[in-house]
Amino acid sequence: MTIIPRQTRALLQRLALIAGLAVLTGCASVKMPAPTPSAANAEKLRAAKLVPSQMGTFKVAADKPASLDTSLSGLRGSTISPTNGSFSGQLRDEIAAELGAAGLLDAKSRFVIEGQLTDSMVDAAMSVGKGRLAARIQVKRDGQTVFDKEIVAEATWESSFVGAIAIPAAINQYTALYKTFAGKLFDDADFRRALASPAP
Repeated sequence: MTIIPRQTRALLQRLALIAGLAVLTGCASVKMPAPTPSAANAEKLRAAKLVPSQMGTFKVAADKPASLDTSLSGLRGSTISPTNGSFSGQLRDEIAAELGAAGLLDAKSRFVIEGQLTDSMVDAAMSVGKGRLAARIQVKRDGQTVFDKEIVAEATWESSFVGAIAIPAAINQYTALYKTFAGKLFDDADFRRALASPAP
């Protein structure tokens, strides 16, 4: 079972309330909240001692349908949309928010972080809900790739037959995957090596 970070609960609870009210009157259409940094990821970044980087292009992977970046099924007819129009953009903004809060964003850095969305799904099933977010992340230094790996964030949770319960829970869990993804990226040993600060 995946535990939603404490700092995101209040925001997700408000999101759930909106979704729950909409479900009671019909299909919900909810926009994801703008990314905000988390204390847990800030702690990871401080401990990692990384050099600043800049954010490059994030898009859907070339071998995936374009719809993967803009639509999400599995919510029993309800929908959730990313803040800026694409789920790859939502992921980019999430990573940028975390790096920015840690003072690790620099538009002039020789290091560039790019990404391609490879999976984005949620299933508000009758018994066990499932969610998955995956993307191939690259770090380039002076145009040369120094990190290239697919990062995957997944969650399962107890769902419900009742849509007014299951759908908000699924939306919360899917939204939380973006912070989970960022945390897994920052934990990755190869990612840390690619952006490691030089020894004094």
